[in-house]
Amino acid sequence: MAAIDRLLAWLRARPRCARWAGVFGGVLAAVRAGATELPEDRADTMFHLYDGGGVTAWGPAVLIRKSLLDRVSLTGSYFVDIVSNASIDVVTTASPFHETRKEDSVGVDYLYRDALISLAGTHSKEPDYTADSVSMDVAQDVFGGMTTVRLGYTRGWDTVRKHGSDFSAPANHWQYRLGLTQILTPRLLASLNLESVSDDGYLQSPYRVARVFGAAVPERDPSTRTGRAALLRVAADLGSLGALRVQYRYFWDTWGIGAHTAEVGFSRHFGDRWLLDGGVRYYTQGRALFYSDDFSTAMTYMSRNRQLSTFYDVGPTMKATYSAGRVWSRFDLKLSAAYEWMHFAYSDFTDIRTGQPYTFNANVLEVSVSALY
Repeated sequence: MAAIDRLLAWLRARPRCARWAGVFGGVLAAVRAGATELPEDRADTMFHLYDGGGVTAWGPAVLIRKSLLDRVSLTGSYFVDIVSNASIDVVTTASPFHETRKEDSVGVDYLYRDALISLAGTHSKEPDYTADSVSMDVAQDVFGGMTTVRLGYTRGWDTVRKHGSDFSAPANHWQYRLGLTQILTPRLLASLNLESVSDDGYLQSPYRVARVFGAAVPERDPSTRTGRAALLRVAADLGSLGALRVQYRYFWDTWGIGAHTAEVGFSRHFGDRWLLDGGVRYYTQGRALFYSDDFSTAMTYMSRNRQLSTFYDVGPTMKATYSAGRVWSRFDLKLSAAYEWMHFAYSDFTDIRTGQPYTFNANVLEVSVSALY
């Protein structure tokens, strides 16, 4: 199975702000926050671990960024997932398995006056799934730097395969992004981000089955899907007390899914070296039009993919960053550790072994070392 149905890709897409997956997605988002400055030169290494629902995914990641001629910044990253999968989908229809996913990406940022132009390409591969993508983003400061406008586009090409057969099918993706960040006061910042994603091709799993009166039948999903999302974020500087952030995201698509994500977080410095960050995130969604735990009659499209069911997840996040200062008179070293606990509860997806609605808990750990130079 394609790396637990591409678990980490799913985690990326949930708030689409690259929560834990994506090589240092949060770092990349932070360093690109200012359109009129190139990102800092840096080298990062990270260890990540996901454990929950019978699935364990772990591995290292490395990112290096270097600027040239004060106008260009180059970046490269490498990300590995070593997956052990005994999820409920697997243990009820197949045997547990192990596989490895590897991802490489390269990018370039070009600074032109008050605009930052970013180009990137990504290639990832696992035994039964290959994904390639290219993206372009433009960030432009206007009104004296009080407002930043962002435009982005990503094109993706995937190939879906199946172990033990010559099955192969394509899946294509198009993503369009529009964002606006506004400085409201010296201590208050707000942003609105809009996104549209269109998918075409083989959008299901070649391993998963649906049920009709308890009998297993092949899953059949539509070959097209369009989803849209709007994210509103507000951040406030509370002075010596710290900083507060609140965000809400709404997602809807042509498969009938509607989803809400709410998150609140707080950050505070303790002395000159410690930065502590904590928050709580809640996500809930309704089921797809063609989803059922057990169909009463055969339909054109049928799925028992629990990610298309009615469920919610909730949990706290914590992160600590320690600034070690200069090392060897050249590197500004930072150490960080982050942890997230998540509880998943499904309303209309049952564990067929017990007949009860399925629930599970998950733990996500990230430890990283960053060297700015």
